[in-house]
Amino acid sequence: MRTVESQLAELRSRSLLRGMREIGTAQQPETSAGGRPLVNFSSNDYLGLAADPILRDAAKACIDQWGVGAGASRLICGTLGPHAQLERDLAAFKRADAALAFSSGYATALGTLGALAGPDDVIILDKLSHASLIDGARLSRATIRVFAHNHLGKLESHLRWARQTAPGGRIIVVTESVFSMDGDLAPIEEIVAIKNRYGALLMVDEAHAVGVIGENGRGLAEKRGVAAMVDIQMGTLGKALGSAGGYICASRPVIDLLINRARSFIYSTAPLPAAAAAASAALLFLQSPAGRERQEALWQRIGDFMREAPASLLAHGPVQSAIIPLILGEEEKALAASQWLREKGFLVPAIRYPTVSRGSARLRVTLSASHTRDQVASLCAALSRLSV
Repeated sequence: MRTVESQLAELRSRSLLRGMREIGTAQQPETSAGGRPLVNFSSNDYLGLAADPILRDAAKACIDQWGVGAGASRLICGTLGPHAQLERDLAAFKRADAALAFSSGYATALGTLGALAGPDDVIILDKLSHASLIDGARLSRATIRVFAHNHLGKLESHLRWARQTAPGGRIIVVTESVFSMDGDLAPIEEIVAIKNRYGALLMVDEAHAVGVIGENGRGLAEKRGVAAMVDIQMGTLGKALGSAGGYICASRPVIDLLINRARSFIYSTAPLPAAAAAASAALLFLQSPAGRERQEALWQRIGDFMREAPASLLAHGPVQSAIIPLILGEEEKALAASQWLREKGFLVPAIRYPTVSRGSARLRVTLSASHTRDQVASLCAALSRLSV
């Protein structure tokens, strides 16, 4: 009989066993873990807002007025002023009819796909879509089809099949805009054109694009001029926005349906009001001159990395976002490289299966506007000495 201990032993033998890493500071470039000072190149805090006084002050003021917990689910008595304000702010920021906030990005994906799709429907996903999107599709009980990463021909083939097979069903195409493990971009304009030809809905997860790409960080769909044709815009409040939670921006009828059918929304206690207030403060900051300067600083650090990193580690393609994968292949090799960098003072964890496919273990470098040019240069110098 398989035991918990045998499962753990199997993971350990395949270099796939994971453990928690306690960080000794607030989210910032200079941190510590296990008593060792480290420069953190693994956080999704792209704009350095997670510990920024702007968000701290907004959260503190909210606690003073609204307390700590929301006390109930949103449909009972848990919808407090900060939640309603955040949803108005999100809709205005994304130029959408309406918005709905969830407790996490994972809950957002599960609740949204489960509400919009069922056994008579078809969900078509990019192969590299985030695990939350895959799980949401599975739980919806819809028929699932997966197309090779960014392969427009295969996407159209699946759409053609879906329209013929389920003529009365709802078809939902799902993709990320910036892919979380590779940092590359979806061909969003072409996807919009194809889904329009087949009368499908398009759900785009902008988790790693908001705050990073587009005017005031509105995301890739806005930058490419197709945001109005993306039916469901998903995002997170816990990355560039420095807070916690997830959201959907869509038409008013879609949001009303989610309020009534998204189980992860209906049956969860409302998010902390302070997190909602902090996210609203982040959205306001993004649209200010200081916010634009912060976004520009991030892209300066990305440019620094592109110029100074060893070319051999960037062979997978051009850097298009704040996520830079250094693909090493074997799990053992990625673990050894991560440990070597840790000994040199850098926190760059190894990313392994099942987060990425077998044989594509990697170091995942993420950059922040809070990094200095010298910190980026020091990491690149270390990478140039890395034996892989």
